[in-house]
Amino acid sequence: MRSFLEEMQGSGCNISIVTKSDLVVRDLDLIRIFSNARVSWSINTLDEKFRREMDNSVSIDWEIEAMKKFHNAGIRTTCFISLIFPMITDVKEIILKTKDYCNLVWLENLNLRWEYKKIILNYIKEKYSNFYPIYDKIYNEGKRDYWEILDKEIRKLCKEQKLEYIRNDDSLKRGINEQTLVVNYFYHEEITK
Repeated sequence: MRSFLEEMQGSGCNISIVTKSDLVVRDLDLIRIFSNARVSWSINTLDEKFRREMDNSVSIDWEIEAMKKFHNAGIRTTCFISLIFPMITDVKEIILKTKDYCNLVWLENLNLRWEYKKIILNYIKEKYSNFYPIYDKIYNEGKRDYWEILDKEIRKLCKEQKLEYIRNDDSLKRGINEQTLVVNYFYHEEITK
């Protein structure tokens, strides 16, 4: 990535990096040169055991520490809470833990399609059998109750924390020092272009 960033210097392009790592810190000096740079970390849990089972990524604390470094350096940061696993991903706790170090919090629910659906549902049945009826309701019956309740809970949390909460916005226009914006992308099929 470093050679790419060096090559793009002076181009005026926007840089948006999505990662699950802290390795991006080594390129902070180059990334800060781009006026419209943004670095996003995908975090879907604060539970290290679940992270190890789902992702081959660095420690959650390392990701959050990297986010702090970029935010403190004046580079736009995003906490991408994705994928939200019903009953497992503690969205509210992740927001509370990261809100002071990111400009945007994106929320993306777990979408299950094709062979991935069977793999994840089997995983839930084996590791979190008490949650399986909820997954069955969401992913086999197509019910939205869980997401509607979570939406209300997050809306309430954002109001309490004085955070703006909206749907479907990917704006780079927010200033680096503006309050964190929480963006809900739960209903992919309803997102307009």
